[in-house]
Amino acid sequence: MKDVDKLIRQQKFQDRFFAVLGFLCTLVGLVVLSILIIDLLRDGWKSLDYQFLTSFPSRKAESAGILVAWIGSILVAIVTALTAVPLGIAAAIYLEEYARKNWLTSFVEINITNLAGVPSIIYGLMSLGLFVYFLGLGRNVFVGGLTLGFLILPIIIVATREAIRSVPNGIREAAYALGATKWQVIWHHLLPCSVNGIATGTIIALSRALGESAPLIVVGAVVFNTVLPPSPLQANFPFVNFDWLDSSFSVMPIQVFNWVSRPQEAFHRNAAAASIVLIFITLTLNGMAMFIRYRFRKKVQW
Repeated sequence: MKDVDKLIRQQKFQDRFFAVLGFLCTLVGLVVLSILIIDLLRDGWKSLDYQFLTSFPSRKAESAGILVAWIGSILVAIVTALTAVPLGIAAAIYLEEYARKNWLTSFVEINITNLAGVPSIIYGLMSLGLFVYFLGLGRNVFVGGLTLGFLILPIIIVATREAIRSVPNGIREAAYALGATKWQVIWHHLLPCSVNGIATGTIIALSRALGESAPLIVVGAVVFNTVLPPSPLQANFPFVNFDWLDSSFSVMPIQVFNWVSRPQEAFHRNAAAASIVLIFITLTLNGMAMFIRYRFRKKVQW
């Protein structure tokens, strides 16, 4: 009994120790993040106003804005989402539910996991060679969106597979027992039950794509751009315009990089203000992910 009591005390001590260690590590991360955000707010708050959000880039810091950059980020994010989300979810469903478990499937799974950790600049170089030089698609919004789509595709696949695996096998077995086909089980049961995890992984992946600059610089994102892409919507039939896909573009991280590289202090303040906007967008997307997960956890019960 003494040995058992001693072992229990050791286990409890280890649990408390790692709990305290985890809390301290989390606290350090939060403190560093808070310091960075406070520093950005101190430098960029005065530049952050309506005129800053609705003005074109300028060689004068006082009149420069981020209109082209944040619109370009939204358009690139739309192409990224339309590219990566359907492909990622479809690939995850195939690998998890349809693919045979053999050496080829294991090889593909290992490479997908490895691709999630590949530096983003590699995707930029791949897109430059494939889309720009080989296929001749040009340096435009479409190619930028495809580049970021392939960047986050492995993340969406991994997140979707984990979400599907979290669904209890009892749901599958009950559906099969009632005569449902495999696709009916996937469409009516697995996807609704795993949509919270899929949505969370997708939004977090998109928030990462919004902060990328290296692959977009490689494929031709404009550092100083004063021309807005055409609107995706138009007044006449068919009410949709695709000319914006072939337009030059700039994005928020590249605009920040451009201003930080300049020696004038006023441009540094503008960069801080643009960083605040980018952080706000990223935190908003992550907040949406948390909200979606909370809502679907309440609706889906097993």
